[in-house]
Amino acid sequence: MIGATTSAATPATASPTATDPREAALRQAAEAFEAVFLRQLIGSMRQAKLAEDVFGSAATEQFRDIADSNLADNMAQQGSFGIADLLLQQMRAVIRRIDGPAAAGETPAPPAHTNNVGGTA
Repeated sequence: MIGATTSAATPATASPTATDPREAALRQAAEAFEAVFLRQLIGSMRQAKLAEDVFGSAATEQFRDIADSNLADNMAQQGSFGIADLLLQQMRAVIRRIDGPAAAGETPAPPAHTNNVGGTA
């Protein structure tokens, strides 16, 4: 059942530019950002300490940190929160703006102001 949920989410996030190496790099960076965000979120929840930890020790804390990190990585890969997908949507829009004229075969307009010798200031 879990595998079906994961595989169902993947095609919905795929785009026509999925073969673009920049797309793969963007997805990896977005998922990494989501994992870091989720690690911070889980860590903040752990710091709340709503109850006294009877068996707590430094080893237990370290194990929890590792387990929380793995949990955050898995949640980011599954797209549980959708943060990576939102980042990808925004970055795709930026790439389309940057690549727009070149992708359409047009020459991009030169910048209005240049600092070279003999140019406009």
